[in-house]
Amino acid sequence: MTTRPLPFFSSGLRLDADLHLPEDGGEHAPYPVVLACSGYQGQKTIHPERFARALNPLGYAVLAFDYRGFGLSEGERGRLVPQEWAEDVRAGIDRIGTVSEVDAGRLALVGWGLGGGVVVAEAAEDPRVRAVACLNGIADGTRSTRNMHDEASWADLLHRIEADRGRRASTGRSELADPWDIVRLNLDDRTDGYVGAELYKTPGFGSGVTLESADFLLRFAPEQVVERISPRPLLVLHGAHNDLHKPVEAQAMYEHAREPKRLELLEGRGHTEWMFDDDPTFKHVVDVLDEFLGTALIAS
Repeated sequence: MTTRPLPFFSSGLRLDADLHLPEDGGEHAPYPVVLACSGYQGQKTIHPERFARALNPLGYAVLAFDYRGFGLSEGERGRLVPQEWAEDVRAGIDRIGTVSEVDAGRLALVGWGLGGGVVVAEAAEDPRVRAVACLNGIADGTRSTRNMHDEASWADLLHRIEADRGRRASTGRSELADPWDIVRLNLDDRTDGYVGAELYKTPGFGSGVTLESADFLLRFAPEQVVERISPRPLLVLHGAHNDLHKPVEAQAMYEHAREPKRLELLEGRGHTEWMFDDDPTFKHVVDVLDEFLGTALIAS
């Protein structure tokens, strides 16, 4: 694939981004385009560039970017607010509209994990989006976060968030927490192992997250707006044994959505242990995406 920098601004912040183009010398340009959106600790290398490597040979251009405050993008470090990330996705769509090699009229969003909820929230308010794929996403921030915790750790998190509200009101600053105090990994051995072995290879991964961010996460409920995506198509794809974001998230997103919609559960698969370029499950996911996007993004 051919890659070039394509930074853009969101809320006045410069976000680091790359545009990945099929390596055909522009023969089939302008290309349908996918914004591939990362999840928690969202950086363009986790997993947007993986989707770019898979989708470019199939004829799609892919924009991958670091959300504000992460990777090489500007913004407050540790501020991880999905409601603001939806604005970053919208700004990325604005930027795509300036690129001659892509067809901005054939644009889709693919979101992973927390990013799956983010792309739903953005597409619900943006008619420029032709199709949405929510992969191992969340539908309700409170429910998905609660399901990661045991009774003690959940009660402790709620207590810390409540105390932080007073701290912010008094001092203007939020406590920086360990990211895994919010998104708890140690009840999901497969995801915990993958994260430790693979994702920490990315510089800056695992950095602290403010408790204000957790407060926003608990108020994030894309299932409440997903019906607005219709009549544009929605794909909800989820590991049937995902112990990080439970399958109830996919089921709720699907149930709240209107047609056209598709739900696919990956039997025997969890959240992320299969995210390798050559893994058969990942290849299957790419095939499903290609079928979905190829139908949704037919040139008019």
